Amino acid sequence: MAALLLGATADLPAHYKADKPPKNEARLIRFPDVQGHQTLVVDLHTHSVFSDGHVWPKIRVEEALRDGLDALAITEHLEWQPHRADLPHPDRNRAYQQAVAALPDGSDLILIPGSEITREAPADHMNAVFITDANALLRESPNAPKIEAKTPEEEQLLAAVPQQLIDEGVLDYYGATNQWPANEAVREANNQGAFVFWAHPYYTRAHRSAVARMTDFHQTLIETGQLHGIEIANGAFYSEEAHALALQHGLTLLGVSDVHNLIDWDYPPRFGAHRPVTLVFAKERSAAGIRAALFAKRTVVWFKNLLIGREAELKPLLKAVLDVKDAAYRVKDATYQNDLDVLDLTLTNNSDADIQLRNLSPYSFQHHGDDLTVPQHGKLKLSVRTLERLPQVELTFEVGNALLAPKQRLRIAHRLTLAD
Repeated sequence: MAALLLGATADLPAHYKADKPPKNEARLIRFPDVQGHQTLVVDLHTHSVFSDGHVWPKIRVEEALRDGLDALAITEHLEWQPHRADLPHPDRNRAYQQAVAALPDGSDLILIPGSEITREAPADHMNAVFITDANALLRESPNAPKIEAKTPEEEQLLAAVPQQLIDEGVLDYYGATNQWPANEAVREANNQGAFVFWAHPYYTRAHRSAVARMTDFHQTLIETGQLHGIEIANGAFYSEEAHALALQHGLTLLGVSDVHNLIDWDYPPRFGAHRPVTLVFAKERSAAGIRAALFAKRTVVWFKNLLIGREAELKPLLKAVLDVKDAAYRVKDATYQNDLDVLDLTLTNNSDADIQLRNLSPYSFQHHGDDLTVPQHGKLKLSVRTLERLPQVELTFEVGNALLAPKQRLRIAHRLTLAD
């Protein structure tokens, strides 16, 4: 499929290609590799003008390069086409084709083809990535009835749609393409080998409480192996309820930007912001490696300063992120003329997250309380009172910004063997 799409865009002029951005430390998203897996930074939910986004796919590519992403999916709404009067495009693969054409020569950014299946409740929105043909996920009914409000809630929703979109037939087109059952579109995506995930389950018009709830529709898809993941973080929102559903039903944890405007507008790095991403632990840096890792649930979500994952992935990541260096007992102190039973060490943070720690060890620190922060790509020196010189010391911390489950934080331990 990739070769076919590349062939379809090979005649585009050179100015369609994204610029290779200069190195910008403030934008790059960096986390260390863990236990034989490469840690790949992935955003699987974004939009361009080919659905309801406001930028060309080339801009999405350039933003991904500036953020240091390893992989990007532009997942256009198949059915919701508010720009159709200005940008009619019968080929739903077009956004992906444009993104592929925009890749700078020599770029190793992995572009993943995908689409957003867009319905009303109970199906709501689902993203399918690693598809081979987006057009096969769409059907338009020629005899679909016009959308009309039958309840006060529907009247309120209809009133919120700009009159221009109604006049341009956008709403009627959405209604016509919603006639094809959502489960049929999901089945087609699975026939193409897609990884399918539930998008922002807490942000639907069906339940206005912003609380994610399992439906019979999604339960059936899970039981038949057709729904594989769920967004627990989308844009500015993290959902404890979606997180709990993921753990209860064995779904892959995902964090996405769902960006429609410029990344710089929504996540300005000058204020320390970054897009939500999924850290994928892949055996190889390739589309196939990412796909296999997603199906194997080897992910951690990075949302604001939260790291969210299952223990099998989160604990190795935190052990790789947080190093203990230069651990040794103090030989001589400038104030005290005798040797001290104080262990000096340095905590080194190898990631973009500020790591928040609470001391659970029986030892106290000379210059700090029990609550510590090791800054991103920074160091924190500790002097640990161990009361006596021990051959081994185990430091145990609760990581305040690493979640295993809603309100359940990860604990990590560093066992240090010390020289005589």
